[in-house]
Amino acid sequence: MVVFNDQDASEAAARYVGSSAGGKAIFHQADVSKLAQVEPMFERTLQVFGRLDILVNNAGIDPTAPFLQVSEDLWHEVMGTNLKGAFFCAQKAAEKMCRTGQGRIVNISSVHSQATMPGGFSVYAASKGAINSLTRELALELAPLGITVNAVAPGAIEVERFASNPVYDRAALAAEIPLGRVGRPEDISGVVAFLCSDDAAWLTGQVISVDGGTLTRLYLYAGRTVPSGQKDRMHDS
Repeated sequence: MVVFNDQDASEAAARYVGSSAGGKAIFHQADVSKLAQVEPMFERTLQVFGRLDILVNNAGIDPTAPFLQVSEDLWHEVMGTNLKGAFFCAQKAAEKMCRTGQGRIVNISSVHSQATMPGGFSVYAASKGAINSLTRELALELAPLGITVNAVAPGAIEVERFASNPVYDRAALAAEIPLGRVGRPEDISGVVAFLCSDDAAWLTGQVISVDGGTLTRLYLYAGRTVPSGQKDRMHDS
């Protein structure tokens, strides 16, 4: 039994849940940056299904701008969806989960929360770094209520909006990833499913990077040669 808040994906997903998985799915549109729209989404979930066991906070936007050109409107737009939305969806979900004494909350973070990248990602990186901290804090606060809170931090994932971009170069991007390929949505969904399963019952407060090894790379040295002795001294410090 699933509630989707993604109009573009919900029809196909609902068909899969209903026919292939033998479950039931509904769609409820809500702008998670607006608290007034968040509460009705969770109330409808309880009306239709009677309980809430899992929340996956996957709403996110990533408009970019050079740091010196970031406007207040852009800041509020990104933070409203990526951070405020996740915060209050988690709050409303936890309120419902308290009724059964158990629940799973999975926040979707990003490798941008831990690694820098040129291209004007300052606000997006700030929002995802905050998600990591929020995940750990909520894990502590909600543990006595039987609710686990974890985060998944994807690397480069080939979704339609990236693949359809005329400047997207799969081969070039794959060459930057230690495992040699761009990630697929199922690389993320499998980890999310694990975090929602009984096998992860004693796992909380974790941020799991699913990035093909991207964060193992020392991009500090990309594009130039650093003498081995200098590398050693920098690591020792």
